[in-house]
Amino acid sequence: MERRYMRELVDWKDRKTRKPLVVRGARQVGKTYLIREFARAHFENLVELNFDKTPEKAGLFRERDVSSILRLLEVDSRRAVVPGRTLVFLDAIQAAPAVFPVLRYFCEDRPDIHVIAAGSLLEFLFAEHDFSMPVGRIEYLHMGGMTFEEFLLALGEERLVAFLNEWTLAREFPRGLHEKLSGYVRRFVVVGGMPSAVGAHVEADRADAAHRAQQEILQTFADDFAKYRKRVNVARLRKTFARLPALVGRKLKYVHIDRHEKARDLAVCVELLAMARVIHRVRHSAASGLPLGAEANGADFKPLFLDVGLVSSALGLTLAQVQLADDLVLVNGGALCEQYVGQHLLYQSPPYMPPDLFYWNREKRGAAAEVDYLIAGGNRVVPVEVKAGKTGSLRSLHVFVQDKGAELAVRFNTDLPSVHRVQASTAVGAARPFELVSLPLYLVEQLPRLLAGR
Repeated sequence: MERRYMRELVDWKDRKTRKPLVVRGARQVGKTYLIREFARAHFENLVELNFDKTPEKAGLFRERDVSSILRLLEVDSRRAVVPGRTLVFLDAIQAAPAVFPVLRYFCEDRPDIHVIAAGSLLEFLFAEHDFSMPVGRIEYLHMGGMTFEEFLLALGEERLVAFLNEWTLAREFPRGLHEKLSGYVRRFVVVGGMPSAVGAHVEADRADAAHRAQQEILQTFADDFAKYRKRVNVARLRKTFARLPALVGRKLKYVHIDRHEKARDLAVCVELLAMARVIHRVRHSAASGLPLGAEANGADFKPLFLDVGLVSSALGLTLAQVQLADDLVLVNGGALCEQYVGQHLLYQSPPYMPPDLFYWNREKRGAAAEVDYLIAGGNRVVPVEVKAGKTGSLRSLHVFVQDKGAELAVRFNTDLPSVHRVQASTAVGAARPFELVSLPLYLVEQLPRLLAGR
């Protein structure tokens, strides 16, 4: 399965200012597979240690002398570590906290050695560490699940992906391809982007094969909760985890998880799930300018789950149900498509940047408004809505344009792409013109390119 992160790894390999790379991401997003494929394609040999399976091998890194460490690695792996030809891969590094600070010595003493570490619960390690962080001596790659276009590549649709990457708003979109891509989107929101689920679906060509893989992943996450026993009540954490897929797209109020639990106790559970990257908090931003995070409110957020396929599986949605829906955007009150768009927007920043995403709301009696997402388009804030093309109201978008003076807005729906000049009108204030770019869901990855220069 092709992953866009491979280009980042190749760039890292060839960069003279390269530092040891730490790949961060939730469990099951394909970190180990990606790094092994990278090693197979670009190195002569791979020296791999998995500290989850062999924690005792952390003892190979007790010395702070990199030459001694390399000799021990060669003896243990029975392979020579040759600069430029060997990749040293330290998998599940969260299971060997003492190894993490050693990465700085590879940067300082042997920058010619290619070293990659990977971990799925690194936020927990960083929150509890008692070692000196190798600040400025390592670099990060933040990794999410497979995207829609990577899903298409796994299905053998290379020409379709190439067409998406070449198409521009100035051209008419062929209706036949629109219908075909829309059908694939419906399949993706059920199968999702977890590599094991995609692999099962491709191999068996059945959505129920993906469902089995998704249930295994959800159970793996739930089994992991025992690791948090010292931090939180595990039963409460399981309950929070089970409720969150149904709360995607809504401002989180802890009473919606359990009205009998204290908000501060449930907040601890949400924090742990966010640290494990099982969920992401889409924070409210006042959106008065960039960066959006400068005006973010951490207490006001919407939960975004790791993967749309996992959400579908947790909610019991089947491919047949999704295919029979008149408009995909209306399925599950619109939350399924909001999850689909959100998980793509979340990882559209360069992979070296921590993933972050924002939304906007105005809680005013009789005049409440909410915009699903906010992104940076060049040097301006761009509101993004996920609405049904013919029946969805854009009132909140109009309110945002009036309040913030936005000149460009985006709507994702299931219609053919279009661009219109719209007059934003609300109960008060003169109408303000803005450009509305309406895009079908399958163009979400092309958004930055399509907005460039507008």
